[in-house]
Amino acid sequence: MTAADEVDASKAPLIEHLMELRTRLIRALIALGVAALVCFFFAQEIYDILTGPLRDRLMARGQDPRLIYTQLYETFFVHLKIAVFGGFFLSFPMIAAQVWKFVAPGLYRDERSAFLPFLVATPVLFTMGAALVYFLVMPMAIDFFLDFQAQGAQGETKIEFLGKVNEYLSLVMTFILAFGICFQLPVLLTLLGRAGIVSAEGLANGRKYAVVGIAAAAAVLTPPDPISQIGLGIPIYLLYEISIILVRLAERKRDAREKAEEEAFEREMSGEDPAP
Repeated sequence: MTAADEVDASKAPLIEHLMELRTRLIRALIALGVAALVCFFFAQEIYDILTGPLRDRLMARGQDPRLIYTQLYETFFVHLKIAVFGGFFLSFPMIAAQVWKFVAPGLYRDERSAFLPFLVATPVLFTMGAALVYFLVMPMAIDFFLDFQAQGAQGETKIEFLGKVNEYLSLVMTFILAFGICFQLPVLLTLLGRAGIVSAEGLANGRKYAVVGIAAAAAVLTPPDPISQIGLGIPIYLLYEISIILVRLAERKRDAREKAEEEAFEREMSGEDPAP
């Protein structure tokens, strides 16, 4: 076979992979588009759910639970954001399935069995983070900020909350994304541990640096109030400790597998019958 023939032969698998990638991307985008379209039609209902913590806290104070918009197109773009935001969550199983179908054929059986649980754990952990912020952290943070209102006695200035729909949506999305992404820490560290990039001992010895990094991330990703920052920082630190345990378990499995392979190799070299 000539050099030109070898180049042509190598092009075929590459083209097949690119065609497969295009097919998977198209299917993922179609799923995202359909889900976003559905969410757009129910954008007002979804927004009512997202405003639930604010509505409950305002009503508990005897205030009118309302938000305003100051530009004609503001609410329309809020509905678009909700459609994309909600559409991604609805279509994530389909997107993850397309990623899995593209990656799985190139993995060994043990690699597939190791990678699949992380793919399943990703949306579960994200949902746990979103649930934590919606049911616990946001109501506490909203109460904290609403306490700065002032009723204003005779001759004093009255300070009252009057929020905008777009600003509130941005706050909720920031909260949910921050908690959801940070809750992926066990997945990330366990994968790095399986790859040998990090170790359980190194993570344990780096606790003090992790605490500083978690505090900095909480300060950047959440509003400037102690409730939100503590609400994000404590769960992330607990997940960090869980990650150390998961990495240690992964290391034990890897060591056991390597030891078994080494013993099998030694038996093969010595001419002994392989173990059953």
